Amino acid sequence: MHSLAQEIQGFSKGRLRKQCTRVTTVTGRRLLEGGEGQVEELEESGCGFVQDESLDLQVGVVRPFLLLASQDAAHDIDTLQRYKVSHVLNVAYGVANLFPDQMVYKTLQILDLPDTQITSYLQESSSFIDQAQQQDGVVLVHCNAGVSRCSSIVIGYLMLREGLSFDDAYSQTKRARPSIRPNPGFYQQLQNYKPQRTTNHL
Repeated sequence: MHSLAQEIQGFSKGRLRKQCTRVTTVTGRRLLEGGEGQVEELEESGCGFVQDESLDLQVGVVRPFLLLASQDAAHDIDTLQRYKVSHVLNVAYGVANLFPDQMVYKTLQILDLPDTQITSYLQESSSFIDQAQQQDGVVLVHCNAGVSRCSSIVIGYLMLREGLSFDDAYSQTKRARPSIRPNPGFYQQLQNYKPQRTTNHL
């Protein structure tokens, strides 16, 4: 009868089943680590990215009644209350409106693609901004990152309602939120935009 010690001695390392561990690195690479230090890269479709966990709560104040920001700010009730936001114009795609009992929302699902006709949304979005202003409210215009779509809508609003040139509207919006960058298609469309100026009085 074998003693336990003999059994352990006879249990060679070779008989151990090889363990493999899947590892995802911070850069999104998928690796398979074998028991003897072998590392094999797994082919993945799509590209790896590091998720940015920091919230972007920076709010650009373009006019006392007109703000722009990312979805982070739009989803942060403290930020909304600090800026006395009453109306939210959501021009992101697939982003929920979290506070329907406390805010007036309008959603325009706009894709951030250069060939999206951003100028076709300006009348409707400007009417909503007017509504907020007439009710002595404050409207926050937001998209996902607060970079392209919402800035394009705000620039278009300033051109349509205040008769600003593209350059003036762009620089005032950029001063309020330095990270804005309309995609090349939106930039071109707004540069060529010749609005029939309408006042914001009904």
